[in-house]
Amino acid sequence: MKRMYIVSLIAVLLLALCVSDMDAQNRKAGINSAAFLKVGVGARQVALGSAVTSLNGDVTNMFWNPAGVALNDQSLQGSITHNNWIGGLGQEALAVSYNLADIGTIGFGAMMFGINDIPAERDNGYSDPLLQAQVIDQLTSSTYDYQDLLFQLTYSRYITDNLSLGASVKYIHEKIDDVSASAVGFDVGAVYSIGLLGWNIGARINNLGSDIKFYDYASPIPMTFSIGTSMVPVNAGMTTWMIAVDMVKPQDGVQYYYMGTEVGFDKTFFVRGGWKLNYSWFGLIGSGIDDGTSLRSPIQTSLERGTMGAGVRVPFDDYVVNFDYAYTVFVSVENVHRFTISFSMK
Repeated sequence: MKRMYIVSLIAVLLLALCVSDMDAQNRKAGINSAAFLKVGVGARQVALGSAVTSLNGDVTNMFWNPAGVALNDQSLQGSITHNNWIGGLGQEALAVSYNLADIGTIGFGAMMFGINDIPAERDNGYSDPLLQAQVIDQLTSSTYDYQDLLFQLTYSRYITDNLSLGASVKYIHEKIDDVSASAVGFDVGAVYSIGLLGWNIGARINNLGSDIKFYDYASPIPMTFSIGTSMVPVNAGMTTWMIAVDMVKPQDGVQYYYMGTEVGFDKTFFVRGGWKLNYSWFGLIGSGIDDGTSLRSPIQTSLERGTMGAGVRVPFDDYVVNFDYAYTVFVSVENVHRFTISFSMK
């Protein structure tokens, strides 16, 4: 039976590799809709450079790898994340999971992303009836709103003591002014614990689903495939050191390599850092400009540099509260602050 579960994990990995390689040469930047799904959720996750595919036991992981939501010795988890994103955009996220013992862990997640009161320049004042009939924007307000919404249900279960599998179904809704569109998406994932030095491996496919269609133009949601590994090479007394690496292939981008590390002191205080090769500027150094080609000059490939953060774990008799913070360094735009409060109950 255990061998069958391991074969299932390998099948998930192979399926993900096939999906990642399909039509790779035809993919171009900017083809996806629902770009807000690319903005990371969770201060701890982002501070680790988003290298979180192989992490488990954290309710916020439902926005990354649904297999990482499975609870073992806790009955309930919850988290709230606030993100001051660039350009005045805001992100709010909520996640809750409950352990149903032998049935597995169920979770609910919600995210809101957007900005209000954007100045509107409306071109609908034509007196000619023929021109007026061609105007799509019939509103007259001086401002408009942009809002994205995500609601998801997640199920995860430990198939064996070492292997957890998970899946999520998501409802995605985008609205700009009075125009809106929706889609349905799915995530699947697996996390396997090797058992030595806290060594985990994981795989996930995010945002398999329908297109979002505005007017007559439909765009796919941002499908992403990732495999990753994490390890705790130092676990001496009250000091721990964890490292994590992900290989991430988005549908509309090149291969990325996410890396993160976390050092814990007294199982209470945590310091984290992360970077993304091929995406951020090789941590905190470099120019962020590619070499160009024979057909074009070098261009800026990313505005993001490195990430860093910290966390505090406060234990009580029957529950634990965590306070986490992440700081993302950008160039040309304002830097980003994320805050997460989470709890877990026995």
